[in-house]
Amino acid sequence: MINLSSIFVLLGSLAMFMYGMKIMSEGLQKVAGPQLRHALGAMTTNRFTGLLTGAFVTAAIQSSTATTVMTVSFVSAGLLSLTQAISVVMGANIGTTMTAWIMSAGFGFDMRSVIYPAFLLGIILIFSKKSGRKNAGELVFGISFLLLGLTTLKENAEAMDLGSNASVLAFFQSLGGYGFSSYLIFLFLGGLLTFCVQSSAAIMAITMILCSTGALPLDQGIALVMGENIGTTITSNIAALTGTRQARCAAMAHLVFNVFGVIWVLCVFKPFVKMVCGFVDMDFDHPEAAMLPVCLAAFHTTFNVCNVCVLIGFVRPLAKLVTSIVNFLSSKAPTSEEEDFRLHFISGGILSTAEMSIIEAHKEINLFAERTNRMFSMVRQLIDTGDDAAFNALYSRIEKYEGISDNMELEIAKYLNEVSDGRLSSETKNKIRAMLREVSEIESIGDSCYNLARCISHKRQAKQKFTEEQRQHLMHMFDLSAQALTLMLKILNSGNHTDAMAGFNLEVEINNYRKDLKINNVNDVANGLYSYQSGVFYMDMVNECEKMSDYAVNIIEARTGLKEPKEF
Repeated sequence: MINLSSIFVLLGSLAMFMYGMKIMSEGLQKVAGPQLRHALGAMTTNRFTGLLTGAFVTAAIQSSTATTVMTVSFVSAGLLSLTQAISVVMGANIGTTMTAWIMSAGFGFDMRSVIYPAFLLGIILIFSKKSGRKNAGELVFGISFLLLGLTTLKENAEAMDLGSNASVLAFFQSLGGYGFSSYLIFLFLGGLLTFCVQSSAAIMAITMILCSTGALPLDQGIALVMGENIGTTITSNIAALTGTRQARCAAMAHLVFNVFGVIWVLCVFKPFVKMVCGFVDMDFDHPEAAMLPVCLAAFHTTFNVCNVCVLIGFVRPLAKLVTSIVNFLSSKAPTSEEEDFRLHFISGGILSTAEMSIIEAHKEINLFAERTNRMFSMVRQLIDTGDDAAFNALYSRIEKYEGISDNMELEIAKYLNEVSDGRLSSETKNKIRAMLREVSEIESIGDSCYNLARCISHKRQAKQKFTEEQRQHLMHMFDLSAQALTLMLKILNSGNHTDAMAGFNLEVEINNYRKDLKINNVNDVANGLYSYQSGVFYMDMVNECEKMSDYAVNIIEARTGLKEPKEF
């Protein structure tokens, strides 16, 4: 019997199921996060390895949405091409079918004999002092909550006796009385519910319960499952809205792929469903209630595998199609990187998989460092610019870059702080602390570049000139600073720790050179070789260059984990 209490139990058990799915996914990511990041970034040399990678990663973390959102961000970061991303998305659609099989197993026997011992094991592991065991404990806890939610959901549905409830049966019969159009109605309903709940697994669990209790006919349940496949693509498309055009294409490919699959299956719906029923040895016209969850899981797998087999040979045409769709839908034309500031590699949606977001943040920080290096090149160019109009234009450009630098620091730091609020491994938390230090030091390099530009501008307004010797010393200091920044960028992009010592040695050389210039400057001013004001501008620029090398060394320390040897 349906009453208010049973409805609350139904909703509560559904919430427990979704929470368990979330905890399980996060636990898996913490246990194997770095390995999965490397797998997704490296195992995509062709469409078939990309397909296997997508299936493997999704089956491992039990979330096609997480894999797809990661893939979108990897495309945005330039780590995957669009064709590689499409093959990964195809694989994710196969990997996500593992969830349905896990749920169908929960319908086959009483899971309570497994759930409570799993809770006990999980609590023992969580209170362990080793982080690896704690992560494993969260994984076990997540699985336990998922199975408990599923079991409670099933028992409550049986207690409600939905298959004998006249109102429920009348509702589904009314929707099913439109022939082929009924399938479209349930298709739309499945997509809408999945979009609202943001969990295809939760809607799949409800579909299995409705079918197993006899409330929902098999063919209508399968139409719901196909709708869920479309609804789950909405998340990745939302995540891609703030990404690059290529990222939006990757998300659109996920939608187009699933819509195409639904269309061709609808064309052969009855024969296809009967074929799947044959796979699990079940009569389509007289299905057994106990076998219906298994049949839904089998359909989910067969549907996605067949869809991949049909489209795997058309990855490139599919890439061209989605590119055309995105170009048509985009009202804003692409603008230059300098004129349109935004984060290039980070999108808000990736926060749903915090453990997997480190590589995107690394790429964004590397871009930030490249911007400041470009800014320093402008400063060197500013020294030799004689024309007033050209000088003012270049100075304004440097000033604009300084504003961009401030914005990037705030946005990246905000993103990292949001990521750190998630359930993370100790290793990942240490990486985030190091990355926050990198962001702060890179912004300081941008400040030093702007200070150099202001000093050059003030010298120009004061009509002060450097002697040839001053100029030679200053150019040498600029060369040493440029070497420090180049070495810093090399370490950021390659992660090669062997270059760190060269950076430390270069910083010592710059410090010693600045000390010599400081002593010589006092003597030269005293001997009347140039004015005191000229000497002030000169040493201000030297000191800023030395500070810049300090910031570069701090970044090298943060990225490599090495420390600069102290001088005695």
